[in-house]
Amino acid sequence: MKLEDFTIEKIKEGLLKKEFSATELTKAYLEKIEKEDKKIRAFLTLSPEIALKQAKEIDERIFLKKELPSLAGVPCAIKDNILVEGIKCTAGSKILENYIAPYDATVIRKLKEAGVVILGKTNLDEFAMGSSNENSAFFTTKNPLDLEKVPGGSSGGSAAAVAANFCVFALGSDTGGSIRQPASFCGIVGLKPTYGAVSRYGLIAFASSLDQIGPMTKNVRDCKAVFEVIRGKDEMDSTSLEMKEVNNLRIRSLEEIKIGLPKEYFLEGMDPEVEEKIKKAIKKYEEMGAKILEISLPHTPYALACYYIIATSEASANLARYDGIKYGFSIIKNEQRTIDNLLEVYFKSRGQGFGEEVRRRIMLGTFSLSIGYYDAYYLRAARVRSLIIKDFEEAFKKVDLILAPTSPTLPFKLGEKIDDPLKMYLSDVFTVSVNLAGLPAISIPVGKVGNLSVGLQIIGKPFEEEKIFDLATFYELSTSN
Repeated sequence: MKLEDFTIEKIKEGLLKKEFSATELTKAYLEKIEKEDKKIRAFLTLSPEIALKQAKEIDERIFLKKELPSLAGVPCAIKDNILVEGIKCTAGSKILENYIAPYDATVIRKLKEAGVVILGKTNLDEFAMGSSNENSAFFTTKNPLDLEKVPGGSSGGSAAAVAANFCVFALGSDTGGSIRQPASFCGIVGLKPTYGAVSRYGLIAFASSLDQIGPMTKNVRDCKAVFEVIRGKDEMDSTSLEMKEVNNLRIRSLEEIKIGLPKEYFLEGMDPEVEEKIKKAIKKYEEMGAKILEISLPHTPYALACYYIIATSEASANLARYDGIKYGFSIIKNEQRTIDNLLEVYFKSRGQGFGEEVRRRIMLGTFSLSIGYYDAYYLRAARVRSLIIKDFEEAFKKVDLILAPTSPTLPFKLGEKIDDPLKMYLSDVFTVSVNLAGLPAISIPVGKVGNLSVGLQIIGKPFEEEKIFDLATFYELSTSN
């Protein structure tokens, strides 16, 4: 079996023609992971028993000639901050090292109903805080395109698993670019859906007003197929909304489409090789008939600072639940002694359980929310967020979609930025605005520099994922012929 050739459609076709069984396919993927993941380290946990059981159920459906669900037998991987019942969910942190998920996240329930085979859980920056996957408490994942480079983060394990053909698709989470940036670095497709389009129930929270689960795939068609399964309103998540099918959202001809290029995203400092590939992709759209317009998103220069104030503030509140008492790592269990001082339990459990980057962000967020600084930092950031949202609203009065680089640089070397947090935070400079505005965006590969991939970001209006998929498909088809 050539696993690199498999897509969702090809798997369903092969199963129905009985060219292979779901069990045979699952074993082939598990064997590949066991053999090759030692050098890439995409997975934190493998679940062969669960995977083979799910595959057997699909084979039984085929034997009984029952109708197959849309993702029947498709092997996938799940970022390890999304709960899968009965499997460890660590969020890449020592504080949850032995935590077993007691229930399925809504997206997992939907995937299981669609017939997927879950191979295991992928590595991530601790609590999804990072842009390189080097902040995992357990080990660093490497980029399959170049083992000396980072895969991006925080969904770097999921991106690496798809790029290395360890699975057909993976789920990631995107708080400030954590699906799109690693998708760009690993040469795959990654979608950050509209905020509320996909339920967050069962996702371990980082920043609740920014987090969004999305698919990571080898092509746009697969990305759309997975998104259609996981999207929709969920009574367990009050921020989720039902998406209605609207025919006028489809793009039938590029000649009817206006594409905006924000001038703030094409400034000095971008890697010239990245800029060249991005401009070449834009030229391709122009040649296919799209009208290209320069637009302005004037508050873009403030987006990164705004994002890190809001994200760290929400993280400081969300991570307060890890206190060494209710669940997760506890100094009491670890040292097996009675501790009379409650503060010692808090300080030592959190101090030993959380990594350096998580502690840094909790401190930043707590400071921003503290008395005397709330107005100066958090409230001001919230106002800037409103201005960023307004920028996009004004831009979308002139254009249908927006194109931008996903990352200003190529994948960087392992260890290159880990000691400089500010330089690392700049990796998200082109992605955070989308999360602040709650918009949908996709990253698609548009070329390589040597072995390294460059990603183009397509940004759309809220709940107009269909237009994004169509525009991405036009490019994909134009380069595959």
